[in-house]
Amino acid sequence: MSKTLALTGARIFDGADWHDDAALVVSGGLVEAIVGRDAVPANAETIDLGGGLLAPGFVDLQVNGGGGVMLNDHPDFASIETICQAHVPFGTTALLPTLITDTPEITAAAVTAGAEAARRKLPGFLGLHLEGPHLSLARKGAHDPKLIRPMNDADQAALIAARAKLPVLQTTIAPESVTAAQVEALAKAGIVVSLGHSDTDYATATAYADAGASMATHLFNAMSQIGNREPGLAGAAVDSGKVFAGLIADGIHVHPATIEIALKAKQGPARIFLVTDAMATIGTDMTSFTLNGRTIYRKDGSLRLADGTLAGADLDMISAVRFMHKVVGIELAEALRMASLYAAEAVGQSHRLGRLAKGTAADIVALTDDLGMKGVWIGGNRVFG
Repeated sequence: MSKTLALTGARIFDGADWHDDAALVVSGGLVEAIVGRDAVPANAETIDLGGGLLAPGFVDLQVNGGGGVMLNDHPDFASIETICQAHVPFGTTALLPTLITDTPEITAAAVTAGAEAARRKLPGFLGLHLEGPHLSLARKGAHDPKLIRPMNDADQAALIAARAKLPVLQTTIAPESVTAAQVEALAKAGIVVSLGHSDTDYATATAYADAGASMATHLFNAMSQIGNREPGLAGAAVDSGKVFAGLIADGIHVHPATIEIALKAKQGPARIFLVTDAMATIGTDMTSFTLNGRTIYRKDGSLRLADGTLAGADLDMISAVRFMHKVVGIELAEALRMASLYAAEAVGQSHRLGRLAKGTAADIVALTDDLGMKGVWIGGNRVFG
């Protein structure tokens, strides 16, 4: 018989509403109920958190590395495990390890490692995000231009085969390198297609959304911008109710005022959600590392190539939540949804992630009143704090 756990003494945010003087009851790795403190089951082990708040664990759909490891450098199970564990202390309970543009061999190894992580039910592993190699040279960012190329039939078949091995597979592509018909085939196979690293125009981006693309990768970064006569990919992502959009909320990648404008303008039901775009540095004191043989330097809160090009972010998810709430000024509940529920919705996982309701995963974060970390649970098991 599985142990029943009751978390008390904190305000509870269930993904939609706040609950005071309540307890979160967990059993068998799932949320059982939110009940009054006087209605805790007699058989439950009670943990009094002594204040603060409980919320759904964070969901990060773009995580290139952590704990000193980049998935590109070591595309194996051990690296995926290290990356998942490195993000736990910052509240992330489900993530997509992300492979930046690389060779077909490295990509295949990452898929094999992801399939193993899925088979072994690795805590924190949600699936894979393959960011490239089918991108635009004009908006390559830190991606190696020598490895960027158009999608061919074999690439499409490999992605569809990979989807069958993974709980979630997301791929970032550019219309310059992938046809609308290919996007339609990928989407029909259950792959989350995200538009990014692209200089495409508004009309093309909208057409690709109609074909099945349902996301935009790191909104405003490495994409055509909103102009007076051409809204670009950024404009299409904000204007289309079909397109979710990831956002790097570190104050470096996107100006707070631009974030606020986008939030006010975003058409639903699709939403803007938070991503870290984190690299190997998270959870370490590293000052530099390499990607595809090029050195990336960590300085002043950012990660950059020698020429100053931003290369991912030196960001964790609780810091992104703090930034959205304390700097951009959105309500805490919405900042928490941006870090959990909206990302879960974007990849079809909101039935079990991003909410605390009967039958959802007991993936939980405990925070202090000023948004410091207190504890993290994955599947009802305490993994931090």
